[in-house]
Amino acid sequence: MGIYLDKIKEPNDIKKIPKENYPELCSEIRQFLIKNVSETGGHLASNLGAVELTVALHACLNFPEDKLIWDVGHQSYVHKILTGRKEQMGTLRTHGGLSGFPKEEESDCDAFNTGHSTTSISVAAGYAKGRDILGKDYRVVAVIGDGSFSGGMAYEAINNLAPSKTNCIVILNDNEMSISKNVGGMASYLENIRTSSKYIDFKGDVESVLSKTRVGSKFADTLKKTKNAVRDLITPGEFFKDMGLGYFGPIDGHNIHDLCQAIEAAKTYRGCVVVHVITKKGKGYCFAEKNPSKFHGVEPFCRKTGELRSQSSGESYTQVFGKHIVELAKSNDRIVAITAAMKSGTGLSDFSKEFPDRFFDVGIAEEHAVTFAGGLAAAGLVPFVCIYSTFLQRSYDQIIHDVCLTGKKVVFMIDRAGIVGNDGTTHQGVYDMAFLSTIPGLYVISPKDREELIAAMDFALGFDGPVAIRYPRGTAYSSGISSEPVKAGKAEIISLHKEVCVLSVGSVFKETAEACMRLENEDYHVSFINARFSSPLDTEMIDRIMPYHKVIVTVEEGVKSGGFGEHVGAYLLENGYKGRFINISLPNAYIEHGSQSVLREKYGLTADKIYDTILENIRDLSED
Repeated sequence: MGIYLDKIKEPNDIKKIPKENYPELCSEIRQFLIKNVSETGGHLASNLGAVELTVALHACLNFPEDKLIWDVGHQSYVHKILTGRKEQMGTLRTHGGLSGFPKEEESDCDAFNTGHSTTSISVAAGYAKGRDILGKDYRVVAVIGDGSFSGGMAYEAINNLAPSKTNCIVILNDNEMSISKNVGGMASYLENIRTSSKYIDFKGDVESVLSKTRVGSKFADTLKKTKNAVRDLITPGEFFKDMGLGYFGPIDGHNIHDLCQAIEAAKTYRGCVVVHVITKKGKGYCFAEKNPSKFHGVEPFCRKTGELRSQSSGESYTQVFGKHIVELAKSNDRIVAITAAMKSGTGLSDFSKEFPDRFFDVGIAEEHAVTFAGGLAAAGLVPFVCIYSTFLQRSYDQIIHDVCLTGKKVVFMIDRAGIVGNDGTTHQGVYDMAFLSTIPGLYVISPKDREELIAAMDFALGFDGPVAIRYPRGTAYSSGISSEPVKAGKAEIISLHKEVCVLSVGSVFKETAEACMRLENEDYHVSFINARFSSPLDTEMIDRIMPYHKVIVTVEEGVKSGGFGEHVGAYLLENGYKGRFINISLPNAYIEHGSQSVLREKYGLTADKIYDTILENIRDLSED
């Protein structure tokens, strides 16, 4: 692995390595990261950019006594390596292996589980205040990216942390990126700090040169006299200072000596201090430096070329959406699109180029994105709000209060719905059907395939009210079934018989259809229905099937508690259904990391598992 990296087996082993050898250690860590992530996949660019920063933090702190809180946490790979998990890195993000995010159950050195953005300062504030109340003595450090400063929670935390007078260090890791390029006022402010910092260095050099000549000396005096007048325009960190925080920086985030000096100085500061560090995302790997967005979260790749080892066999649902919204927008100039720092991830890159005046990246600010959409809708536009399922959770209040309460015409495009896979518990999109189905007036559609995704978008555009369309990660499936037009709140009957009725919703359609076909081949009479809408329920359809089926089955890739199946089961019970009801869904638990296929197998959502569950209940019923 490397001369110095081999010496690190336990937390704090880094202190056994002479500081003058830290640059060599950083080089070894980078090579180790590139090698391992090329095989397992993962978040590469953010970790490469944070190597020196993490090494400096470990050199200056003691673990697990001191508490290091990572915002989001996908940049914690180096931290894992330096805290005794180096040998496990080959299992990164695989089922049963290391998580790609901090996990308290993995190590005492992981002070807090993180996975969503803008949380670290709030956590650190709580840790620091708790430490003070209990009379303990340890350091609390939060690491937060500049992209996270577009989220309101970071400002809420700073607003409360500054007057608390508690000792806490906030590392602002400024790489000018979230996943996509940062946008907004704070991004501009930080850019001004970088620029003004260079200007201050330049001004100092000019004064030094000019003072050596007679004419230049007079001009240098003039420069000095104007210093106070322009100080507020060029002094870095005035925002943080005005908020009551200390400020050190900006500092070269790839200079170990400067980083250690700044962190040691911050440790002596009384109160909360921000250490502003400038880093380069993807540092040390040319392909990641050139295209940090591609290597933000990457599948296994070839180290020599930077190309993915396996290319997708077809368009993803995200790409299908991205193409169709462009087509819709060409003929409807009221369509606008909103994303929360995920232009590429949500498929809006082409839209942003075609219609730059109708595209809005609001940064990592999902709550604002939804309320902003409500305002756009009130003004007469048709907003498409494009957010991953896991991040949409943040805007639940805004969905209810600012959109659905007054029936605003907003279309929510919910990407990565269902099991997402290797990012694990914090990123699985398994809750949206449950929490959205409680909202009156919101029509929630889970298309069965790529064609129905397009049909759902067409329906939403013509519908006078809020619509949520949820679709999974991965290659878009085509069922080959000629779909009926999408009608408000109406299911699609694929086949209608007697005995057993199976209702499938969303991404499990393919597996459920295969299971039903196998049952049909074994002479069971199976009705198969594509529910389409998880809310509102198609109660007319349920009333129709109840008298003729001894067994009714629902299948969904969402949590059981509050999900589609529970709503169907409650309706059946309330209306006197005497047959057997089977709910095939995910348990009310946090779904761990692992590939989508492994997790679907474990939780009973493959064609074989669905078939086995239904068959077992049919046989059991016949024995009765």
